[in-house]
Amino acid sequence: MAQDLLFEIGTEEIPARFMPPALEQLKNLAETGLASRRLNCQSLLVWGTPRRLALKVEKLAERQADIAEEVKGPAVKVAFDAEGKPTKAAEGFARGQGVRVEDLQVRETAGGSYVFAVRRQAGRPVREVLPEFLEYLVHSLSFPKPMRWGYLEMRFARPIRWLVALYGEEEVKIDIGGVKSGRITRGHRFLGRQECTLAKPEDYRQVLADNYVMVDQAERRQEVWRQITQLAARENGWVKEDEELLTEVTFLLEWPTALCGNIQPEFLELPEEVVITPMREHQRYFPVYGKDGRLLPKFITVRDGNDHQLATVASGNEKVLRARLADASFFYQEDLKEPLEVKVERLKPIVFQARLGTMYQKMERLEGLSRFLAEQMELPERARADALRCARLAKADLVTGMVYEFPELQGIMGSYYAAHAGESEAVCRGIREHYQPRFAGDELPDTPVGIVVAVADKIDNIVGCFAVGLQPTGSQDPYALRRQALGICHILLKIESDLSLMELIKASYQAYGDESELKFSAEEVLAEVMAFFRQRIEAIMEEKGFKFDVVKSVLEGGGDNPTDVYRRCAALQAFREEEDFAALLTAFTRAANLAGKATVKGVDPGAFSERAESELYQSFLAVKQEADQRLAVRDYLGALRLIASLRQPIDNFFAGLIVMVDDERVRSNRLALLKLIADYIGGIANLSHIVQ
Repeated sequence: MAQDLLFEIGTEEIPARFMPPALEQLKNLAETGLASRRLNCQSLLVWGTPRRLALKVEKLAERQADIAEEVKGPAVKVAFDAEGKPTKAAEGFARGQGVRVEDLQVRETAGGSYVFAVRRQAGRPVREVLPEFLEYLVHSLSFPKPMRWGYLEMRFARPIRWLVALYGEEEVKIDIGGVKSGRITRGHRFLGRQECTLAKPEDYRQVLADNYVMVDQAERRQEVWRQITQLAARENGWVKEDEELLTEVTFLLEWPTALCGNIQPEFLELPEEVVITPMREHQRYFPVYGKDGRLLPKFITVRDGNDHQLATVASGNEKVLRARLADASFFYQEDLKEPLEVKVERLKPIVFQARLGTMYQKMERLEGLSRFLAEQMELPERARADALRCARLAKADLVTGMVYEFPELQGIMGSYYAAHAGESEAVCRGIREHYQPRFAGDELPDTPVGIVVAVADKIDNIVGCFAVGLQPTGSQDPYALRRQALGICHILLKIESDLSLMELIKASYQAYGDESELKFSAEEVLAEVMAFFRQRIEAIMEEKGFKFDVVKSVLEGGGDNPTDVYRRCAALQAFREEEDFAALLTAFTRAANLAGKATVKGVDPGAFSERAESELYQSFLAVKQEADQRLAVRDYLGALRLIASLRQPIDNFFAGLIVMVDDERVRSNRLALLKLIADYIGGIANLSHIVQ
């Protein structure tokens, strides 16, 4: 009869950021491990708190499923002689497979008649399989920074202190790192019993709940948020949803109790980010907002425990936060004592990257790239001046006390300090925006100044790193170059810019001049960075719903500009649904099949000897003239519809003459004509990648 399996790994406190991937791993490992061991079950559940990882397998079969494995042997004519008696080949095959010769079976296959050995293997009882399976789970889990303890060679997130392994009411005996499994779990470190005996897996959640452990992370998360929102409402306020912080808090505790603390009102005179950052990043507090959207002098934190002496706990948290905010206030006031412009000179001794110079040199490159981008985007004179000023001041806050203490405020503090120094609003917003997007899903810069400096900053990082050999490899991307390339693409798509990535990369490489120790040439960097951007553009287009073959076809036609790629993808995917698409595809395919054999460029009308080739050439020129007008205004759909009309002239061309004639001049001219047509269509999309 199927029983439930419970497996709990009890540990010292595991870091919160380890927990979500660890639980996902545990579930995936259990699913694949049970499947490979032919153990059927009804469902899998994984739970976790800072002190435990738990797996519950519901209705796990009592024994493995039986298997019958067929192994192909020699051909019948080799396995049996003329009299039908088994040969040594058959006997050796049967012996090797552990079956009798008379049990070999003859089967007809596509290659003829062969003998097969059918090996049947009965499934073992689950109790014999589980010890090895559970040990496999523990040793297969990986963590960002595993640790060793004592004199053991094994590694785990944190030292393992107890193990629970039950199949129904029966204990499963294993020994991992000197810790023997049993049926005793542990409650909350301070509130619960340290030895809680489990009779069967079904008792697990209730026994832990009775001992102040809410083991289901989804239930715990829901309870944390319920308490936070309820407390905020009592204070006539509300709390912004913060998935990252909520997830972290959920995995920092086993029994949540939210409490509200007070902030001294004078600290609210500081910029909002200065108040929130110490609360969120250092203390894991939730700021409370009033109905007007402004900060209230309140914060909410979640205690790992019950509601005993909450006033004392709140007082302690207030004391810690008060010290943090006092430090922040001091740094802020000190930073305001001199204008942001003065701090620019202090960037000179700060290294940007050992082979790429200092932050001051980076600032100078940003000025040059911002000038280039402002010209390419045809910004008005005032916006150009603001972009250059923003580029000069964008990195100045890196030398401030506030950013030194709270690096996540870079750019944000610079905007406040610039405003205090009397800089224009455009410059202040640009300084704040130029780091955006900071992460996946983050906002993109909104202002022309912010867009210019953001693109300049990111391309400088990308080209510089590629030029000295610091490209991302595999899953390693320490300089977040993939994110920055995606950021540039998303920005250009947002503003529908026709900026050439190739020209941008060239300008960025040239900006490094002779002062940097670049490892690769401009041509090598251009090729590598363009390939890098192409991968990002391809991913973005597929995320936007374009089919993979459409994206590949368009990128083969050119991927120098994300906006242009998007327009061509949209046109091709839309045209693909129209009747004339088949005509376009046929026209391209027939022309492209022979175009690769062309050895000369340009078509000589004087070499035409047949009416069909002259008609095709004239039809192409007429279509091209009108299609060029559509392409000039980026009407790719209209251009594709016009080009599709070449189907009939192309069919007539192939029906009325032979391309590969003996006359070299005529042959070369006909191939050149086909190449001319194929290249023109391919400039929009290389349709050879379209999957029918």
